[in-house]
Amino acid sequence: MMNILSKMKDLSPLEKKLSIRFNNNKLLTQALVHKSYINENPHFPLDHNERLEFLGDAVLELAVTEYLFKRYPRTPEGEMTNWRASLVNATMLGTMANEFDLYEHLFLSKGERKDQNQKARQYILANAFEALIGAIYIDQGMDTAREFVERNIISKLPDILKNQSYLDAKTRFQETAQEKAGVTPTYKVLNEKGPDHEKHFTIGVYLGEECVANGNGFSKQEAQMDAAAKALQVKGWE
Repeated sequence: MMNILSKMKDLSPLEKKLSIRFNNNKLLTQALVHKSYINENPHFPLDHNERLEFLGDAVLELAVTEYLFKRYPRTPEGEMTNWRASLVNATMLGTMANEFDLYEHLFLSKGERKDQNQKARQYILANAFEALIGAIYIDQGMDTAREFVERNIISKLPDILKNQSYLDAKTRFQETAQEKAGVTPTYKVLNEKGPDHEKHFTIGVYLGEECVANGNGFSKQEAQMDAAAKALQVKGWE
């Protein structure tokens, strides 16, 4: 059988952007393989990136948590949790993936690449970025992975703190609703569809019996955030 690896994409331009030269290039390639590509190319010699994503998610969270714990010794746990969430969410990770032009290097099925909407693309990019962090960790260890996270993710923290963007839409809507309406918002799942690994949720945010807005996302948390952001607009509480 022809060596498929010899036909793989040249990832040296990506390594240059990442400022990391991999010892095992197969790890970098695997971090970029979406499950749909394996379904379409069952003889591809590498697995998809979901296991690396699982590992990278943990490495990323540890690196960010450790940094905040050491650098901000007097900051309460709840506030650091909000800061961390603003650094490791899908929007931030998708943005970073775009900065490295990760999409052009992804292994996607033809159908996935053709039919993808913006939210699906963001979700896939965020997962690939986590898989990339997992690959860096396996290839070069925690010190290199931590340095990569600090250089590319934690470096965004000063702007987040300056703009208070760590106060997510859900938190802002709850605080404003309690202040202006004396009501704590509740969230209800209105619809969910898709396979287990790519569920899509529609969630409504309510003030009492009033459904203020509906939100969509690939997790319940993402759909709640989307609903809260829309509710802020509906109520004029932005």
